[in-house]
Amino acid sequence: MRGWISGLAALMLTGAALAQDAPPRDPNFGRGERVSGESFATRSPVLGRNGAAATAHPLATQIAIDTLRAGGSAVDAAIAANAALGLMEPTGNGIGGDLFAIVWDPETRRLYGYNGSGRSARGLSLRQMRRLARSRDNPNVMPEFGAASVTVPGAVDGWFALHERFGRRPMAENLAPAIRYAREGAPIPQTIAMYWQGNQRRLEREFAAGHIEELDNARRTYFTNVPDGHSLFVNADLGNTLERIGANGRDEFYKGETARTMDAYFRRIGGWLRYADFAAHEGEWIDPVCAPYRSVEVCELPPNSQGVVALQTLRILEGFDLRAMGFLSADALHAQIEATRLAFADRARFYGDPAYTHFDVAQLLNDNYVQSQRARIAMDRAMAPPPHAELRIEGDTTYLTTADSSGMMVSLIQSNYRGMGSGLVADGLGFMFQDRGELFSLVPGRGNLYAPGRRPFHTIIPAFALKNGEPWLAFGVMGGDMQPQAHAQIIVNLVDFDLDLQAAGDAARHRHYGNAEPTGENPDGTGFVAMENGVPTDVRAELQRRGHSIRPADGSFGGYQAILRNDNGVYEAATEMRKDGSAAAY
Repeated sequence: MRGWISGLAALMLTGAALAQDAPPRDPNFGRGERVSGESFATRSPVLGRNGAAATAHPLATQIAIDTLRAGGSAVDAAIAANAALGLMEPTGNGIGGDLFAIVWDPETRRLYGYNGSGRSARGLSLRQMRRLARSRDNPNVMPEFGAASVTVPGAVDGWFALHERFGRRPMAENLAPAIRYAREGAPIPQTIAMYWQGNQRRLEREFAAGHIEELDNARRTYFTNVPDGHSLFVNADLGNTLERIGANGRDEFYKGETARTMDAYFRRIGGWLRYADFAAHEGEWIDPVCAPYRSVEVCELPPNSQGVVALQTLRILEGFDLRAMGFLSADALHAQIEATRLAFADRARFYGDPAYTHFDVAQLLNDNYVQSQRARIAMDRAMAPPPHAELRIEGDTTYLTTADSSGMMVSLIQSNYRGMGSGLVADGLGFMFQDRGELFSLVPGRGNLYAPGRRPFHTIIPAFALKNGEPWLAFGVMGGDMQPQAHAQIIVNLVDFDLDLQAAGDAARHRHYGNAEPTGENPDGTGFVAMENGVPTDVRAELQRRGHSIRPADGSFGGYQAILRNDNGVYEAATEMRKDGSAAAY
């Protein structure tokens, strides 16, 4: 399996009440394990009126809450937390990567989307890239590491664009906590430490194979003292870089001293990004794409990200009575798996940089097309590979969400893509460049075909949902191609099965692997489904009988954070039991 290291398994669920033909579950089933809430929930949602935050590291969550208490907006809190996560969770994100966000603005009463993804080097042609790919393990797949995989990082641009429109505190103040921890040391918890150790081994292997131009800077920055789940991590170089950005603004990264250092580094190692690539970078404000699902409206960002996959999945599922089928029943899981496969089939064919594909994703959500796709699903058997087909894409990411007393809610995701990124750390800057360019295709005719100055297909997707036109839910689930699958599963758990916010994330997940990808790789039959331990044995057996290849939990089920605004105007916050994070509110 590419790029993903096993995380924590789900808690066990047992009992005949969850069998394939069972009616909707008894709300009192298994109640002896908890005196309230679902028997499998790890805790209750966190409640607060004035603000909330949920991130993948407890200290980042504290920083977000401190920012809100100091008068910062939800956007200020998100930026402060994201900067800290780039230090404390470099296995998933950092200023060498890209950023996407959705913001509910209570003043204008609308959702705003931001695409902060960067472009490939303008000096590296398709012919050159194909020649580089032929020198690697697979001549038809983009390089996974090293300079050819690096696209311009868009995170810092995203911070400043969001801050200009919605920020209240100076950027220097938002970045100050991360700078302090970078210099004094940040504790690194168990799961992040495990990913860190795995990334060190992977990058050393890739360097030994000649796939990374140099690794000395990465070793000095990240691997001199690899965290073990108990130790502090110091990164003074990153602290200095963040301080310059806070003092000098966005252009420090794209046109200032930092940009010139990055240019000099790529020239030194024989890479292709240049000062002109950084200086030309522009993110963009975009409208989220929204689609109804029963009593709510779910919103995602359009391509070059994969958010519409979740909307397609839900639109198809709307034609099935999942509640009557029963929570974690064979029928309900079969319908979800098949809807996922159909949505991913279209992803492989149509998704890419919209400036080049000119494809209107609304076509994938209209009633006629949704009905024709739904008709492909037979409840007694798994379908043959659908036209175009699906995925096997991995990645490491961070997702966070914040909300403030004004009603502003932020859904933000940020990533270096595979593991810690490309393996490349510019001299003295303290962050690793992303390897997001790996997700281009080298197959002619694809919307995601590599070209100089183009944005690659993106896996990272923030999400939002409205109820009766009001802001209801900011949520996301990090983790490569698991993200849209989990988005759909979370909404189904909340809407169809009435789980609370924490239980909706703690419930056993499934993940489909298998067919074609936007990167151009070929399908592998009908693929397989990894399932967490909470899915009952008899349900697994029935799914096998219907033609699904079921495999045990592999730990790669994503990382969930969410904030819900309930009917009383109170925020509810939840976090991922499979990661190190926390949720807080006040």
